[in-house]
Amino acid sequence: MYVRTYICSMKLEDALKSNRFESERQKASINVVYTAYWIKCHFSNAMKELGLTIEQFNVMRILRGKHPKAMCVRDIGSRLVEKSSNVPRIIDRLVAKNIVKRTTSKSDKRETLIELTEIGLSQLEIASKSASQTTNNIIGITEEEAQTLNSILEKIRFLD
Repeated sequence: MYVRTYICSMKLEDALKSNRFESERQKASINVVYTAYWIKCHFSNAMKELGLTIEQFNVMRILRGKHPKAMCVRDIGSRLVEKSSNVPRIIDRLVAKNIVKRTTSKSDKRETLIELTEIGLSQLEIASKSASQTTNNIIGITEEEAQTLNSILEKIRFLD
């Protein structure tokens, strides 16, 4: 099943049907938000084909970074790309799919630990290949251009 992406590849002015921006900086900020949403739609479609959400995939990738160790829910939440108060709900759905398992910490009974299952590891491998393929299909810039873009985006965030 493929979910239609309503945001499409075109110049920002054409997509928004406007060329009135206060400045190039304002246009750039709107363009970043628009492009982020466009990219997210493509990744969402790729993950949906695997029965996952982008948020679930993100949690799985975070857990793989600590595998075979378990992580507490709080630490998972702090590493998410999109900060979300729904981490327990995301984990509940992954538990229901046997992708992760939940245990109680032996040192602190109030703390819940999460780790990938074997099914989760194999599902993550498939999802990671799909994410890489999606990246290669939609990001039409060179490695050098990507490095420049990354530097510019980091510069923007460091002004905060």
